Amino acid sequence: MIDVCKVHKSFDNDKVLHEVTFHVDKGSIYGLLGSNGAGKTTLMRLVVGILKQQSGKVMVNEEEVFENQDMKQRMVFLPDALYFLPQYTVKHMANYYKDLYHSWNEERYQKLKDVFQLEENKKISQFSKGMQRQVAFWLAMSCMPDVLVLDEPFDGLDAVMRKKVRSLMIQDVAERDMTVLISSHNLREVEDICDHVGILHKGQMLLERDLDDLKADVHKIQVALTGDQEAILNSDLDILYYERRGSVLLMIVKGNDQDISAAIHQYQPVIFDRLPLTLEEIFIYELGGAGYAIENILV
Repeated sequence: MIDVCKVHKSFDNDKVLHEVTFHVDKGSIYGLLGSNGAGKTTLMRLVVGILKQQSGKVMVNEEEVFENQDMKQRMVFLPDALYFLPQYTVKHMANYYKDLYHSWNEERYQKLKDVFQLEENKKISQFSKGMQRQVAFWLAMSCMPDVLVLDEPFDGLDAVMRKKVRSLMIQDVAERDMTVLISSHNLREVEDICDHVGILHKGQMLLERDLDDLKADVHKIQVALTGDQEAILNSDLDILYYERRGSVLLMIVKGNDQDISAAIHQYQPVIFDRLPLTLEEIFIYELGGAGYAIENILV
């Protein structure tokens, strides 16, 4: 559905994106992750056709997006910093979107009124940050987009509303094959809804994997040995990070689960446990391998 191939983007002499390539399948939710300044927002603006790349291709449904009005009719982009027309109420903005998007669904707009329970005739500027975010989702979901691009979408939403928005999004993916590209610093929320992730670092794609495959390849392990801990640390295991806690070693190890188990059992461990590994931990240790300064997050 979304294909980005060898994209370069610079602003003056500042190179923001370099040789970026990734693919998002139709009907999937793709999490675009990255450190601050990695180029995520620029990449999203390229995908929706707000910016144009210096070289490379950005295709959606095998069509170039930039200056493609028909394709943009099928896409909605919710940026981190929302913008609404000055002095407009929710109803005013709904009418604006209705004129702008041929796919506007008035029936759904009315149904979502019960979900968000916001006053239609109130100026959006008078709403709180979280309520303005709700307005944005209300309008976006009423447009029935084929592609939804979201930059920090849950910022300002309370826990209940975040759950409602996630449910609406997942419902549209399941029922309409809507494609979602989402960037968020809240990796725990991304982990709950994404089936594929890509990590952008210093303008380049560090890795791109199915989320389940990514988790299957990185392991959090707790080991206690009767002998010297240095032996296992100096082994052939691909240890991304380790921490000593008395006689116990906590390790982040990359590789095949069976191969790791076989290697560790050679040292006859007194304790050998696998611990839950979050996307946040994978993200930090992958960036650590790329030279990104990381803090100790083993808990």
